[in-house]
Amino acid sequence: MQKKVIGALALGLLSSTALAQSSVTIYGIADAGLLVERGAAAGQTSKIGSGIASGSRLGIKGKEDLGGGMVLAFGLENGNNLDSGTAAQGGLLFGRQAYLCLTTRAGSFSIGRQYSPFYKALNNVADPFQTGLAGNSQNIFANNSRVDNSVEYITPQVSGFSADVLYGYGEVAGDASKNRSIAASGTYENGPLTLVLAHQQRDNALATAKSRNTMLTARYRFGEMVTAHVAHARNKDLLENESKDTLLGFTVSLPVGKLLVSYIDHNDDSALRQDARQGAVGYLYPLSRRTDVYTAYGHINNRNGAAFRVGTATDTGTGTTGFNLGVRHVF
Repeated sequence: MQKKVIGALALGLLSSTALAQSSVTIYGIADAGLLVERGAAAGQTSKIGSGIASGSRLGIKGKEDLGGGMVLAFGLENGNNLDSGTAAQGGLLFGRQAYLCLTTRAGSFSIGRQYSPFYKALNNVADPFQTGLAGNSQNIFANNSRVDNSVEYITPQVSGFSADVLYGYGEVAGDASKNRSIAASGTYENGPLTLVLAHQQRDNALATAKSRNTMLTARYRFGEMVTAHVAHARNKDLLENESKDTLLGFTVSLPVGKLLVSYIDHNDDSALRQDARQGAVGYLYPLSRRTDVYTAYGHINNRNGAAFRVGTATDTGTGTTGFNLGVRHVF
């Protein structure tokens, strides 16, 4: 009898320890609102949109402490359209993210469908709109956000420095360079200053050409009120046409809510000189810790046949002017 009691206590202790070391979380964002788009050849469009400030999503993430400084984590994130109830990202079940990650004292190693280092630098550091709303920097900047079949390594931070390297397999028999993606970034953080140098390149399906983007971006926090954002990117497309993108923006914490402002200049170095300029302003009003109401306005001035459009976090848009009004809930 005594052995049974001791055994039960030991089993209970082990179960409690396992539960304490493992966790699974369900999370998501519900985002929807009104879109007004002007400047398209077909005329003005007014519609209900989903994923305007942030892509609507439902995700599952979890982790287990393996001991010895090792943690295994996973993430499965589905994108969805609240206005129609359909799946986003072309109907993929876990189109936003799907990964498995092992973190050790030497850094983290992950595989799956993941965000590229270039996109993370653009979203997390460069863009005050965080690639959402009518001020989305990806209206102009390169928008290669996710990489399938990828392996990623992120170093630990040492004296403010860290690095992020990703390789996306093209998985074409006989030629590893077809559809291949390579990306990397280096980050330096020191108090209010964050600097990131990021690069990415993608080979086409025949491995006969590749697109390349290199960006240097900085963010500086002036106390608790104002954050300045700046970025400069040099680009080369599959036809070897070169261009440059420059962003200047601000995030201003008001007594209630946040004001977002950005200006982007696209300089086309090809013979066509298809330049463009985007200006945008937005406002976020918090209703609670998890819910906010937002509004934004963005306009693009295209030159010499340039065809950039004002979109949102999940939609490329139809015209050169966009107005957003909506609500976002994070859970």
